[in-house]
Amino acid sequence: MASESKRTAVVTGGSRGIGRAVAERLAAEGYDIAVAFHSNEAAAQEVADAVRQAGGSAISVRCDVASSDDVSNLFDTAEEAFGRLDVTVNCAGDMMVGPLVEFDPETFDRLVAVNIRGAFLVSQQAARRTRPGGAIINISTAAERQAIPGYGPYAMTKGAVEALTLILARELNGRDITVNTVAPGPTETDLFLRGKDEDLVRKIAGLNPFGRLGKPDEIAEVIAFLASGTRWVSGQTIFVNGGMN
Repeated sequence: MASESKRTAVVTGGSRGIGRAVAERLAAEGYDIAVAFHSNEAAAQEVADAVRQAGGSAISVRCDVASSDDVSNLFDTAEEAFGRLDVTVNCAGDMMVGPLVEFDPETFDRLVAVNIRGAFLVSQQAARRTRPGGAIINISTAAERQAIPGYGPYAMTKGAVEALTLILARELNGRDITVNTVAPGPTETDLFLRGKDEDLVRKIAGLNPFGRLGKPDEIAEVIAFLASGTRWVSGQTIFVNGGMN
């Protein structure tokens, strides 16, 4: 078991993309990390190894965030390993895009399961277990405000995450736990790049004043600030998109 004085974090979707960047950034700031992954065990183990190299303790836990049993097991395992929970960052999510009139209902159901049900289950367990002085951070998307055609179903699920975050922040009155959402713009991750050709990526990158995609480390920087750099920001959605909207 890790030291009772050391802060610990659960990071879902921690084997890749923004989740991996968050796990490694928090580890560099002295956190012990529970890296939750859905399918890529080898990648999750790489992240856990990187945390250990940074001087922290780490475990990797398989978790389907749409499964109540899996989510409960994730938090049980983290508490057993580290003895406490200070921060939860829910980076697990899925993104499928397409015009609403053509969107397959079964694909939409999967988005709802991962992005909405997953956020609900992870936030619920975090709210029950987080120590005073802790933080719960969910991930939304800047696409909700950009109103880009084809992103309707995906943005819809992330809008639900923002609503949940605001209300949970108020429900935890008196607990000294901040609850926020970070909404990245287009970011260089496998999830974002999946199914997009170079021309489309270039067009999307040109929609912000910097003319490029964001980097996972830039999103992780804001998440790290919300995790331990402030106690006076809660119930907010922070857009991290290079001025895109």
